Amino acid sequence: MKILVVGGGTAGTIVANNLARRLTAETRSGKVQLTMLSASDRHMYQPGLLYVAFGQMTPDQLYRDQASLLEPTIDFHVDPVKQFMLDKNQVMTEAGRIHSYDILVIATGSRIVPDETPGLTEGAEFFYTEASAVKLYKRLREFQGGRIAVAIGVPHKCPVAPVELMFSLHDYFKARGIRDKVHLKYYYPIGRIHTIEAVAKWAKPEFDSIGIEYETLFNIKEVDAKNKILKSEEGIDVEYDLLIVVPQHRGMEVIERDNLGEGGWIPTDRHSLAMKGHDNVYVVGDTTNLPVSKTGSAAHFQAEVLAENIASIIKIGAPVRDYDGKIYCFIEAGRDRATYSMFDYETPPDLKPPSKPMHWFKLSYNQMYWTSVRGLL
Repeated sequence: MKILVVGGGTAGTIVANNLARRLTAETRSGKVQLTMLSASDRHMYQPGLLYVAFGQMTPDQLYRDQASLLEPTIDFHVDPVKQFMLDKNQVMTEAGRIHSYDILVIATGSRIVPDETPGLTEGAEFFYTEASAVKLYKRLREFQGGRIAVAIGVPHKCPVAPVELMFSLHDYFKARGIRDKVHLKYYYPIGRIHTIEAVAKWAKPEFDSIGIEYETLFNIKEVDAKNKILKSEEGIDVEYDLLIVVPQHRGMEVIERDNLGEGGWIPTDRHSLAMKGHDNVYVVGDTTNLPVSKTGSAAHFQAEVLAENIASIIKIGAPVRDYDGKIYCFIEAGRDRATYSMFDYETPPDLKPPSKPMHWFKLSYNQMYWTSVRGLL
């Protein structure tokens, strides 16, 4: 039995490690062969990029050697997939190697596509890559006052990141003693300040209390980088001194190229996590088209369910669990406070008042992540 995991991010790593431990006897006897293909030999803690943007972490703190995070029975290769040949139960890698499988797990993640919006790459700052987070930190450090516009593209991963960004900006300039010289305004594409209604209701008075302005129904159309003007689909022009954007995300190029899902999001059964139309192909993490947030916690809960089910299929011929849409997201609320949002397919989120203990728990999780991604937490 050949199990192939494509993608070495949070979801793929947890699936592979969980399977390796559940199928120890089977891998040692040769009944099961577990292989992972990744695009990198390093694993990034992606939520740390926002900390890098505010000088609270350095880039080297975001990484671990991927091989060091994997169980020794996992056959690990840095060789990204170039083509999925699902009708043959095979994939071809960039190096031209063919890998056959009996069970395939696709966990290829997502990417930002700022180049799809005219002027965005030249006119805006981001924090979704190491280079852009470092660049944003340098821009913030030299900023002495003026208008900062924060605009949100959709879809994007980590839905609460824009809200956290605003609180971080407020705290950063307050600590520098120039908050009164900085005009912060937040632009969101729908009719409230966050997609999740509970987050919007909570964040609005928080924004009001610290002088963050906001405008809704603002969808990014283009950026005039030369004249520093952000233009919306609704016909609104915004002048800025510094523009920070959460750019639109798409699935990985290979998913789109092989027509596995519109926008790079693979049609996925919401409970079994099987790719629709393919009983032996499963999808986890950002790559799915599920109606849940694209976050590390969603990837974690999906990966645990999927690994238990694949192991059970191999051992007894049937899965044992359904994924219920569970999400748990920390939300940094500024002033050394944090709250959290927990929900699933049936239960809407119910945010608790922000507190300092939850903030410290969030900071602790930055270190616990490495235990979590090994599937031990």
